Amino acid sequence: MEQYVIKGGNPLVGDVTISGAKNAALGILAASIMTDDDVLIDNLPDVRDINVLLEAIEEIGARVERIDRHTVRINGSNIKEVAVDDEYIRRIRASYYFIGALLGKYKSAQVPLPGGCNIGSRPIDQHLKGFRALGAEVNIERGAVIAHAIDLVAAHIYLDVVSVGATINIMMAAALAEGQTILENAAKEPHVVDVANFLNSMGANIKGAGTDTIRIRGVNRLHGTEYSIIPDQIEAGTFMCAAAVTRGDVMVKNVIPKHLEAITAKLMEMGCEVIEFDDEVRVVGKPTQRHTDIKTLPYPGFPTDMQPQMSVALALAKGTSMVTESIFENRFKYVDELARMGTNIKVEGNVAVIDGVTQLTGAQVNAPDLRAGAALVIAGLAADGYTVVDEIGYIQRGYECFEEKLQGLGAMIEKVDNDREVQKFKMKVG
Repeated sequence: MEQYVIKGGNPLVGDVTISGAKNAALGILAASIMTDDDVLIDNLPDVRDINVLLEAIEEIGARVERIDRHTVRINGSNIKEVAVDDEYIRRIRASYYFIGALLGKYKSAQVPLPGGCNIGSRPIDQHLKGFRALGAEVNIERGAVIAHAIDLVAAHIYLDVVSVGATINIMMAAALAEGQTILENAAKEPHVVDVANFLNSMGANIKGAGTDTIRIRGVNRLHGTEYSIIPDQIEAGTFMCAAAVTRGDVMVKNVIPKHLEAITAKLMEMGCEVIEFDDEVRVVGKPTQRHTDIKTLPYPGFPTDMQPQMSVALALAKGTSMVTESIFENRFKYVDELARMGTNIKVEGNVAVIDGVTQLTGAQVNAPDLRAGAALVIAGLAADGYTVVDEIGYIQRGYECFEEKLQGLGAMIEKVDNDREVQKFKMKVG
């Protein structure tokens, strides 16, 4: 079983280049099968979720050509199967994007209910509501969503809750529906905008992405395109937090600073120095950082996917901070793991009360999910002594070359897969 072993205490210093946005790429890859022409996508992150989705796309009959590590050419003209194979899809949450893509193009889809991180209930009722509004008959049978339509017809759809997945999924299906669909209370996240821009580059007619009302005028067909995926705001935010936690000085490159404003604001409130450039952000941690309060909210609010990383920063800040999680109910499972390292965090319902401590100590901890796993690595980088993080498969789902990028900033971290390698690491770094 692979693990990360870390010797803490080194401030992170230097430059790190951010990969393409995983969450945008998942929607874009699914949408790429909606045309019979070639689609070229670059700035693709080389992470497990993306590679699983590409295998699933190939499995249903599309041609997938890996041009290099970050570029893929997809052609969906030979898709023979609207039923997606269970084995691939249960492993990732974004499998549900196949429903919107296949329903839009073929008016039929059969996709197993999705897997992914266990961070709380994430029902897909808003997705199904949208498909039904467009005229599809949708049922759940034997663990799969089965959707069929004679024709998809535009509708006025109001989402009961803001949902990124439902916004993207309905947008894809509506792109090939007859008439103008109006989607209200839509998610505004950067990756929603990126998927809309991608669909528009294929000939879709989508206006208003990035606002809470999106208008989609259906077209008869989509054509091929070449498209570059936006940088990953969560990967960028994770390295920004790592700079703050280790009291380092890191230039985070290949970012869109506008997407990072909520994270930047909180780090500045804590006393960090954050300097924005056109496509870079420099974060300088300070010896003493202050407490602050955070509440996770849909974009442009503070992202739930950055809550664990920021909580580690607050665990080493002076004073008492409150973190309110308003998106997912199971997002504080990592708190017990951090307690092994000496944090003082009490969770009551959806609120964590964090009393800052001056020092963390290394320990053996388990990554309970993707973002919490990254947060535990950051904690290990700041801790005194050695930290071993288990279950790092979660982290590899969403971070490309995580340990290599950290090593490039001076971190003492290595990926190992047995106790002997842990001992070798300890002897090497002393």
